[in-house]
Amino acid sequence: MRTRFKDKVVVVVGGNSGIGLASARAFAEEGGQVVLTGRDPRTLAAAAAEIGHGAVPIKTDISDLKQIDALMDTVKSRFGRIDVLFVNAGVGAFIPIENITEKMWDDVMNANLKGLFFTIQKALPMMGQGGAIVLTSSIAHAKGTPTTSAYAASKAGVRSLGRTLAAELVGRGIRVNVVSPGPIETPIINRTAGLPAEMIPAMRAQMIEHTPMKRMGRPEEVAAPVLFLASGEASFITGEDLLVDSGLVNF
Repeated sequence: MRTRFKDKVVVVVGGNSGIGLASARAFAEEGGQVVLTGRDPRTLAAAAAEIGHGAVPIKTDISDLKQIDALMDTVKSRFGRIDVLFVNAGVGAFIPIENITEKMWDDVMNANLKGLFFTIQKALPMMGQGGAIVLTSSIAHAKGTPTTSAYAASKAGVRSLGRTLAAELVGRGIRVNVVSPGPIETPIINRTAGLPAEMIPAMRAQMIEHTPMKRMGRPEEVAAPVLFLASGEASFITGEDLLVDSGLVNF
């Protein structure tokens, strides 16, 4: 049994389902003291119970900076430090340009980019030499897909922040890396703005058809690269964007 995160405090933001849950479970299985966040208290409590290993659930909506402050205050009072920060929370959106309102744009940016940035900013006082930050972007930052303009722009911002903050924090001994998943079988597809329930099967079929391996990825197939980037095995890697997409971007 691997113990890469023994005695490490690991905060997984957006850890109550999908990639976040798979990663939180894997961190805990490798010895990490996991703090996981989510917006839904029911799924959050269920996720913590499933993970076990003393996982601590904290209800947080990172689009609200006051809730980020409360999260960090709780982590500081209980653990005093953060060794690994995995910012995975986010929302999807498939909306034609003509239909995007200012509120829709702000909702996507607040959840996917602004909240992510301020989560990192407010976590930094508890991080130091040897710390690792991993961010979830998407291959949408590298693909021109119709109706994803707001979502893709937010994820391009995440990828840019990964590169820029890696350069800014390298002198403090903190590494920053990004994972960019392709089509992954997670609950987010069932709550994506602009994607009615009746269109989901056709969307999944289209994703599978365009994916070189002709299948959706599993959350665990993203969690494994996340843990690698967060671990000492990646000690000479920072500013990287690791595509987990069956080759979709490069083929």
